[in-house]
Amino acid sequence: MTNDARPAIPSTMRQIRTLVAADGQLELSIAVVDMPTPGPGEVLVRIEATPINPSDLGLLLAAADISQAVSAGTPKSPVVTAPISPAVMRGLGGRLGESMAVGNEGAGVVVAAGDSPDAQALVGKMVGMAGGQMYAEYRVVSAFMCMVMPDGTPAEAAASCFVNPLTALGMVETMRMEGHTALVHTAAASNLGQMLNRLCLSDGVPLVNIVRRPEQAAILVDQGALHVCDSSSPTFLDDLTMALVVTGATLAFDAIGGGPLAGQILGCMESAANATAADYSRYGSTTHKQVYIYGGLDRHPTELNRNFGMAWGVGGWLLTPFLAKFGVEGMLRLRARVIDEIHTTFASSYTDEVSLAGALDLDAISTYARQATGQKFLIRPSL
Repeated sequence: MTNDARPAIPSTMRQIRTLVAADGQLELSIAVVDMPTPGPGEVLVRIEATPINPSDLGLLLAAADISQAVSAGTPKSPVVTAPISPAVMRGLGGRLGESMAVGNEGAGVVVAAGDSPDAQALVGKMVGMAGGQMYAEYRVVSAFMCMVMPDGTPAEAAASCFVNPLTALGMVETMRMEGHTALVHTAAASNLGQMLNRLCLSDGVPLVNIVRRPEQAAILVDQGALHVCDSSSPTFLDDLTMALVVTGATLAFDAIGGGPLAGQILGCMESAANATAADYSRYGSTTHKQVYIYGGLDRHPTELNRNFGMAWGVGGWLLTPFLAKFGVEGMLRLRARVIDEIHTTFASSYTDEVSLAGALDLDAISTYARQATGQKFLIRPSL
């Protein structure tokens, strides 16, 4: 997509900021800051769409008590404050008093560029990009961090081209790198979960989807999912064990984090392995079972009931460290696939579109803070 009618670039821009004060208050506001100037290998993008992802909420909301949030300021420039508990404050010392910009990814048109040929080649193009500070009217990023979209791609289609698509691809690549042959995924009816389901169906990767409600299961079944287990069902553990027997999945990615689910997955993996074992071992199955926690929908402690032998692991998984390990060549290969399939495998959907000020509306904050499946906000800075 090109934009031949390029309006003059203003001298300032607006962006959402988050600040944790020493007195234990979160403050959300919209700041007016100087327009950044792109360096030699950088571009200036007029942001047209940027999603509110679960991965943005830790920085944006700082685990504040949103139920006690209050709003002041003006409709165009609200200031929201909310209390942060002393327990949470102990982990926020590194950001006290620092006003921080937010937003992992977004999309828009390149309106200016530095002198390098790679940067100049992007002027007028619709790009998806990552690099933080996206809840703003403009953003300077390295040309390398831009995915150039096919002509005619709207901003809303490109806005979520980094975090979820590369996470889904990263999960499948981690499976292959570590010698597993199938996957388990929790919170599987989310935008990411639906994307991973489409990817696994396309690539022939067996996938066990775990959801928390029957209506979430129906969403995935309607999209062709072959194995869906509802954790609210009284037969959940039996259903999960059977799905693991059929698929042979020994690797799980867990978005829930807290509570018993990670341990239940490991226990069911052990039961599935023993169901097909030729001999009994007092130490349990020798098949390695791995759960990676990549989200925190449940903030309670992770509970492990040691009923899964000795060949197991629980760890954390994040996209950025994975990409660093995967290497530049591998990342470029994944990005090329995202661009090719941005309207199919890696399509995202949104339930709400808001302005910068609208993103700080108390009702909006209380909604996206719940991280409910099927509820996804898109910020349109020009609204």
